[in-house]
Amino acid sequence: MAVTINDIKKLRDMTGAGLSDCKKALIESDNDITKAMELIRKRGQAIAAKREDRDAAQGIAVGKSVGNFAAIVALKCETDFVAKNEKFVALAKAILEAALAAKAKNVDEVNALVVDGKVVPEAITALSGITGEKMELGAYECLEAPSTVVYNHFNGMLAAAVAFNQEGVDAEVAKAIAMQVASMKPLKATRDQVSQETIDEELRMAVDKTKAEMVKKAVENALKKAGFNAYYCATEEHQKEAVMKGYMTEEQVEEAKKLMAETAAAKEANMPEQMIQNIAQGRLGKFFQENVLMEQVYEASENKETVAQFLENASKGLVATDLKRVNLNVD
Repeated sequence: MAVTINDIKKLRDMTGAGLSDCKKALIESDNDITKAMELIRKRGQAIAAKREDRDAAQGIAVGKSVGNFAAIVALKCETDFVAKNEKFVALAKAILEAALAAKAKNVDEVNALVVDGKVVPEAITALSGITGEKMELGAYECLEAPSTVVYNHFNGMLAAAVAFNQEGVDAEVAKAIAMQVASMKPLKATRDQVSQETIDEELRMAVDKTKAEMVKKAVENALKKAGFNAYYCATEEHQKEAVMKGYMTEEQVEEAKKLMAETAAAKEANMPEQMIQNIAQGRLGKFFQENVLMEQVYEASENKETVAQFLENASKGLVATDLKRVNLNVD
């Protein structure tokens, strides 16, 4: 039976495959639409399998809030060209809508959903076979609270969601905080959500940095007092440069090195522990101010008010209780 252009168009509408692929499948299946669809599906799976080791660094991150539930889906592919493809964007949005309808809590629940007659992984594989690029569900995040909001960045690669403790939060206020999350990259909404492990590590680094600065300052003061230039003593390369340019002799370099070692050892053995802890706690506080949403300075504020103050002014007792942020670009 001859393959007609109408048959080819019909199969293309049903599968999304290219005209040449549809024609080939119809010829091989003796114009049997059902068999042709199966051939295209299997070829798509084979193409997707061949691309499995490729890097899917492009894609789309899209989110939506429906009342007290918000979700973000990131669908990844290999190139920006496919990321902007109508069918690719439509699939990402279809997965998102299915997740919202089911109030899916995690990736496993999303993968069990049916989109266009297929479970999500099969739907992704089918489109991967059509485009010839590796595709994967890159991320799924969700929030459930009295109020939720989602901000989708214009580049299609970034989406942020925020949960609030009150119903009916003003739309502009909610959007402003979601944009804050997108641009300022807080790790958590509130301080008590930061893990103790993270706090301990930040405090340890703050203590180490403070001690290192105290030792460096003591060494620089000792060098200055002895008549040495701290810059030319700082590293072996700088010391060689000083000798080469005639600023120091080999003997002076050795004398400076000995002074530096003795001063550092003496300072390390006699550290003002309480002062160090005070400074380290101050640095830990700065970490919270930079990485906890409620403690960040609200970026659109003219008087440097915090996000907590901005929300309190908007509605008494209003608090951002959780956040999610998906960015397919490297921050």
